[in-house]
Amino acid sequence: MPTLAVNKTARFDYEILETLEGGLALTGAEVKSIKAGHVQLKGAFLDMREGELWLKNAFVSAYKPAGVREEYDPSRNRKVLVHKRELNRLVGKRHAEGLTLIPLSLYTKGGLVKLSFAVARGKKHFEKREAIKKRDVQRQIREKLKGN
Repeated sequence: MPTLAVNKTARFDYEILETLEGGLALTGAEVKSIKAGHVQLKGAFLDMREGELWLKNAFVSAYKPAGVREEYDPSRNRKVLVHKRELNRLVGKRHAEGLTLIPLSLYTKGGLVKLSFAVARGKKHFEKREAIKKRDVQRQIREKLKGN
């Protein structure tokens, strides 16, 4: 399962409560472009509309060998394929607790492109500063132990 793209800011900006997996409805040229690594998840999010889950704001650049397509939109909305019972559980959980859905990574699984996404709660600014401070302290401790 090679990882094709990672949303690095997700774990810093959000507190991850639960991770899930879903497929993506893509065109053939988009699949080839994603497998070539021409995708960005920074700023992307998931939205529920009319009983379906959609990935918004993910950037998939056009696949050059497929030729020029005038109508191609690299940041179009893409449908996320999940089981209906998972979707119903997410709807209840998200509205009850004020949570959000964010993409974490794109990877391949048996030739298919899968999306790992999370139910998350946004961190406050002071929580982010605490995380930075904790990371710095851990790094200093590792350096001291390595020096001995």
